[in-house]
Amino acid sequence: MNLISLENVTAGYNREHPTIKNVSLDVGENDFLAVIGPNGGGKTTLIKVILGLITPFSGTVELFGEPPVRSRKKVGYVPQIVPSRTFPVSVLDVVLMGRLSSTKKFGRYSHTDREAAIDKLEKLGVDHLASKRMDQLSGGQKQRVLIARALAGEPRLLLLDEPVASVDSETQQNFYNLLAELNEHLSVVLVTHDVGAVSSHVKSIACINTKLVSHGETISQHDVEKAYGCPFELIAHGVPHRVIGIRGDTSHE
Repeated sequence: MNLISLENVTAGYNREHPTIKNVSLDVGENDFLAVIGPNGGGKTTLIKVILGLITPFSGTVELFGEPPVRSRKKVGYVPQIVPSRTFPVSVLDVVLMGRLSSTKKFGRYSHTDREAAIDKLEKLGVDHLASKRMDQLSGGQKQRVLIARALAGEPRLLLLDEPVASVDSETQQNFYNLLAELNEHLSVVLVTHDVGAVSSHVKSIACINTKLVSHGETISQHDVEKAYGCPFELIAHGVPHRVIGIRGDTSHE
């Protein structure tokens, strides 16, 4: 069964200049898909279409065989980490937010909700931070808390939009290892600029620049050049596929 199915989807914020055009894409059970492409190429728009936050101008979108607004409660979403701001909310409160979609109690959390939140924090090794404020955490700690929040609703699919953009390389690798462990029990779709770092874990790659340039288990030099519009070096499947040294990005926001 396909968890995500897009057929000839065109969407964006301006009908005359859509961000994505005629995109068809399927994501199945236990897949680990990396979505790559230049800035402004439509990666975040794709995620919003899948979540039902943007209605396509044309084409069809199904999430677990239904319209996204009916089934997105089965999805955990992890956004890009933003620069730290003073915000007096505790780690436990953040993770409990992930229970809203399942409890529909709008902040009235049950004992079961709190047990579920603590359980996810324990599984991610940050339960000792439950009473800490989010703005007191490191980038890696925030990542784990946001994943705990996404997992608190017991999703079958995890969507992540460039979640490692603001952390160091060691934290990134630990994060990718964690995603590989989670992929044993659920499907993962990861928007990233660094397919090289995550390439040993992903099972397929979608390369997008307004249109879907390529989607499959392997990715060619031609496909990535076509998407990024620039020279690059590629280590092909067997290392496995790894894009390095992308230079002179000519894309526009």
